[in-house]
Amino acid sequence: MSDKTEKANLGVDGLDDITVGGLSRGRLFLLEGSPGTGKTTIATQFLMAGAAAGERALYITLSETEDELRAGAASHGWSLDGVDIFELVPPESLLDEEQQQSLLYSSDLELGETTRRIFEAFEKVKPTRVVLDSLSEIRLLAQSSLRYRRQILALKHYFARSGATVLMLDDLSSEANDRTMHSVAHGVIRLEELSPEYGAERRRLRVIKYRGQRYRGGYHDFLIATGGVRVFPRLVAAEHKSPFRREVLQSESQELNALLGSGIERGSSVLILGPAGTGKSLLALTFVAGAVKRGENAAMFVFDEELGLLKQRAKGLGIDLQALVDSKKLVLEQIDAAELTPGELSQRVRTCVEEHNARTVVIDSLNGYQAAMPGEQALILHMHELLQYLNRQGASTFLTVAQHGLVGDMKSPVDVTYLADTVILLRYFEAVGRVRRAISVIKKRTGAHEDTIREYVIDSRGVTLGEPLIGFQGVLRGVPELVDNREVLLKSADA
Repeated sequence: MSDKTEKANLGVDGLDDITVGGLSRGRLFLLEGSPGTGKTTIATQFLMAGAAAGERALYITLSETEDELRAGAASHGWSLDGVDIFELVPPESLLDEEQQQSLLYSSDLELGETTRRIFEAFEKVKPTRVVLDSLSEIRLLAQSSLRYRRQILALKHYFARSGATVLMLDDLSSEANDRTMHSVAHGVIRLEELSPEYGAERRRLRVIKYRGQRYRGGYHDFLIATGGVRVFPRLVAAEHKSPFRREVLQSESQELNALLGSGIERGSSVLILGPAGTGKSLLALTFVAGAVKRGENAAMFVFDEELGLLKQRAKGLGIDLQALVDSKKLVLEQIDAAELTPGELSQRVRTCVEEHNARTVVIDSLNGYQAAMPGEQALILHMHELLQYLNRQGASTFLTVAQHGLVGDMKSPVDVTYLADTVILLRYFEAVGRVRRAISVIKKRTGAHEDTIREYVIDSRGVTLGEPLIGFQGVLRGVPELVDNREVLLKSADA
């Protein structure tokens, strides 16, 4: 397949990337979707992009009035001065009794008249780009699939002779099995709207067909906001690779470095597991502070905690998050899982890495990220691509997962341990009438690490690790037992 054909850009952020440059010039395309999915907005952006490039643009509307189109454009801050708008059926003609037919089927005359007026409008403007909104009106006038197909073919051949790029809109009001336009059109883009049980509606699109052209398949999230439609192309990690020098990044805690086998390798991912309150976020913050001290930029995406409270807790560790944000060294974003689509989050992460040069990225937590996903399997696939992308960019990624329960047998809402390069496990345990915390590294792909369990405390000095707990066994179960230190040491030596 070739993607070198001259194309008309759509003027929609992300959609030109999915279609590899836009729509092939001189061809007819179909944009379909239920009412409210953004067809008119995308069509308007397509024509405005042409007008901005000095092309003639024509919007032929059979369903909306010119006033409605201009009002819709004004809501986005646009002016349609460079776009010709033609109302195919002026409102006043519908009320004119002389226009009503009584002896003949009005649809027969109206279909021919409709086609003739489309041709007249086209000949008057001679546009390079055309939008026809919408096909449902023509389908109703045709009354049969045969007449409808013949009418669409007539329009297609007429526009093809003129070399115009045509975008036809369809609101999917016909029968589900009617695929007339799919076979006639050079390309088909479908818009969909999903309504979750809670939260805002989710919109996504996919290219169903594009003859002889390469395109990015699958579903892509998009949103309609002031300023138009923004599409978030599905992240494919294999397409992004930047050269970087692999090196070991150390924290300021020598004990933590020792536990990690000297530190974290650049371009790797770290999963921090533990029950609520064990300090997963604060541990991730120590790596953020270390990155900034090395002169690097960092980004932190927070799902579960209010930013004001997080900043206050960080100050208790001696980390001034607001100062880091003000100095442009840290991008700190509050994420609402009920409002944000996974595609938009991936785009935000990419922006931080590619534009703000973030080399440490924290996602806190995957529990909140999972709430934004349609299912566990989708979460794993998204995380796989996101982690692979970040690793290829030389960014160190820290993910937190809150496990169910407090002590004893812990359950994770989703198992992503096999995706991460390093897994840090945090636990509560009881000793001498007090609740204590223990930390251990249970996996590290990039090198050796300590197999010990260390106690740690969180105070004004930050996260402080103690010596290995060699005098206890059963710490990870939550209720350890004191054992003979000598016996434990001997067994360790024998192993």
